[in-house]
Amino acid sequence: MNDLMKVSSNPHVRSKTTTSSIMLSVVIALLPTAGFGIYNFGLDALILILVTVASTVLTEFIFEKICKKKITIGDYSAVVTGLLLALNLPASAPWWIGVVGGAFAILVVKMLFGGLGQNFMNPALGARCFLLISFTSIMTNFDCDAYTGATPLANLKAGAEVNILDMVIGRTAGTIGETSMIAIVIGACFLILLGIIDLRIPGSYIISFVIFISIFGGRGFDWPYISAHLAGGGLMLGAFFMATDYVTRPITKNGQYLFGILLGVLTGIFRIFGPSAEGVSYAIIIGNLLVPLIEKITLPKAFGKGGEKA
Repeated sequence: MNDLMKVSSNPHVRSKTTTSSIMLSVVIALLPTAGFGIYNFGLDALILILVTVASTVLTEFIFEKICKKKITIGDYSAVVTGLLLALNLPASAPWWIGVVGGAFAILVVKMLFGGLGQNFMNPALGARCFLLISFTSIMTNFDCDAYTGATPLANLKAGAEVNILDMVIGRTAGTIGETSMIAIVIGACFLILLGIIDLRIPGSYIISFVIFISIFGGRGFDWPYISAHLAGGGLMLGAFFMATDYVTRPITKNGQYLFGILLGVLTGIFRIFGPSAEGVSYAIIIGNLLVPLIEKITLPKAFGKGGEKA
């Protein structure tokens, strides 16, 4: 009877789904992408992934120990951050890049703002943008034992021909986790089937991007050109694994559609009109910053409020 009469604060809805189970599912979903990256780029990719993940986990553990806070590395969120950051790094990057990026992601973007659930932007992308600004030459050097020269997106922007099949499979230069569209989609399907993510944000992101480059790309609805843009760069990885981040995406359904459209337009602007061939990371970061505004204009009004006054 005492249990039945127990009074507690909201929310009162209970679920068996936990943060750790969600994060572990994301880690599993990223394994095909990480595995192909290691296969594609070799031992350097494996070392960079392990070092970056170790950096994020250790940074969170040390910070919480020093601040005498509850240790939260068991929720796997630091592992997800480290893995996503590593997949956004070129395999040619030195190991200390993973350490610096991992520490920045956890310490600056996540823990200094209150930890998981309080960060205002995706920690992995925040760290990647920091590394791009601070170590541009390292972060844009994709030469390795397997590949030399520009990425397919850079060639596409320069007007050169690209092999779309190689881009879909992943036999191209690029960051560790962005090359294989097939591996990314396999992981995304796993998360969709588990109900971890849905297609509201990725779908609106991809569709709005396709519409934008069809109008402003200068080639109309040229399917090979569009396919190359979809398969190249970090669009698929960003759309399914980073734009859908629970903490930094809008909570309203209409807001998620608007968020996805915003990301598609921003990515199109950066890729078509910007000096760089890529633009996904900056698009998602800007989108994260605008989430409070998106939620404000899409949050449903409470019943009986917001009506016109007579």
